[in-house]
Amino acid sequence: MPVLIFSRWFDVKQNCYSRTTSSGCLMNTNKLLFISLFSFFLIGSSILIANGGPLEKIDKKERCPVCGMFVGKYQPWITQLVLMDGQVFMFDGAKDMLAFYFEPHKYGAKTDAKVGEIWVKEYYNQEWLAGRQCLYVIGSDVYGPMGHEFIPFGSIAAADNFMKDHHGQKILRFTDITLQLVNSKRSGQTMKGHK
Repeated sequence: MPVLIFSRWFDVKQNCYSRTTSSGCLMNTNKLLFISLFSFFLIGSSILIANGGPLEKIDKKERCPVCGMFVGKYQPWITQLVLMDGQVFMFDGAKDMLAFYFEPHKYGAKTDAKVGEIWVKEYYNQEWLAGRQCLYVIGSDVYGPMGHEFIPFGSIAAADNFMKDHHGQKILRFTDITLQLVNSKRSGQTMKGHK
């Protein structure tokens, strides 16, 4: 939008210079410049708000779009995903968040939805971490609200300790996770009425 307005401002400015009389041109160009700067500020602000970090206060009525469970009951497992348009989705575990990540349109997002930020809680200290930067342990004896889970960690040392303590099978980077792997962990663990 700001580019379009700036482009329009430039066209008006060019027309003013090409005319012999320029009455009203200064006012029109100043208005368009103000509108373009104001629009740029508004759009930039909404991006900063959407990308400002995880929501700390979770509404008790918030439901996971993948399984339908109320996420507020499972504070240690809550994950968040923010679309580029600013929509925030809450999940009752990393596994459901990953299912949404790979197929957002299947769970209520627009067909052309683009994922922005991902937030997960580190298993041991419960601090919010950027989900794409984490390591995930699979195959452990620790289960989340919906069974098998991708357990997030902020360091290799924490992931290694968890692997030893809880018989984990593998440590994965975010980029190692595939839809097929997520679906294999979700197999047979869905709530009635949800995909």
